[in-house]
Amino acid sequence: MTTSNLPENVRIVEVGPRDGLQNERVRLSVEQKVMLIEQLAKAGIKDIEAGSFVHPKWIPQMANSAEVFKRIKKQKNVRYWALVPNMRGLENAIKVGVTHVAVFVSSSESHNKSNINRTIDESLAQLKEVLEVAKKELLTTRAYVSTVFGCPYEGKVDFKRVMEITDFFLQTGVSQVSLGDTTGMGNPLQIRKNLNTALDRFHADKLALHLHDTRGLGLANAFVGLEAGITTFDTSIGGMGGCPYAPGASGNLGSEDLIHMLDVSDIKTNINIESLLKISRLLEFDYGTTLNSRFYRSQLRIR
Repeated sequence: MTTSNLPENVRIVEVGPRDGLQNERVRLSVEQKVMLIEQLAKAGIKDIEAGSFVHPKWIPQMANSAEVFKRIKKQKNVRYWALVPNMRGLENAIKVGVTHVAVFVSSSESHNKSNINRTIDESLAQLKEVLEVAKKELLTTRAYVSTVFGCPYEGKVDFKRVMEITDFFLQTGVSQVSLGDTTGMGNPLQIRKNLNTALDRFHADKLALHLHDTRGLGLANAFVGLEAGITTFDTSIGGMGGCPYAPGASGNLGSEDLIHMLDVSDIKTNINIESLLKISRLLEFDYGTTLNSRFYRSQLRIR
């Protein structure tokens, strides 16, 4: 496979302030989160998942998301996303001026029940109403499908079911569906096969990859995604994060890791990796977070 098969540009959706921090024992203050988000925007990231409007009982790390959204000095060319689990979450997001919202469901019944105590069909019925209201409010919407490439409870996931869920979301009007390897169980051959199936049915712009590096295959899986035609990837600064309701879900693909690979492959992101490294150092040494990005750790050793 030659570099001519790779895209010229890639869009990064930075999920560290939400998906990254939600699995951290350290709880950042409103001021710390605002600084993190504003620094990520200054580094050149155009899509930032800044928080979620879930009940604080379930994800206490996100309890201050409303205040965070109020206080961010927003740049006009940056999209600030919020995760909403239900209608109440959407209403709370709208109250503080959120204009870009994401919803989520698992492609595994066991994981979906563990995560939100509903069947997949029950979740989709509820989310259809949420997305209809979001559309009336002229919000931009996005959807996550979890455990696409393997479930910690069930093992193999039926990819036909993944395609049915993806089709549901796109028919409901979301701008993009992010296919999640929630516990890093996917491998390059599996990723290639499934993406080829997905891209036979959906345009590449409608799909994103949300990868974890739990088993060390995050970059390999990302490269296969690039070869297949995917141009949007969810990553987390410093490799923070994971799902609290999926055993073994630690380790999102680090933003620095993917951007470094893209840089050396002459694929443009317009993101300053040196600025990201400074943000990661702040997160680790000043805020006390746990970082797993391989590129970040390598740069610590040589500086």
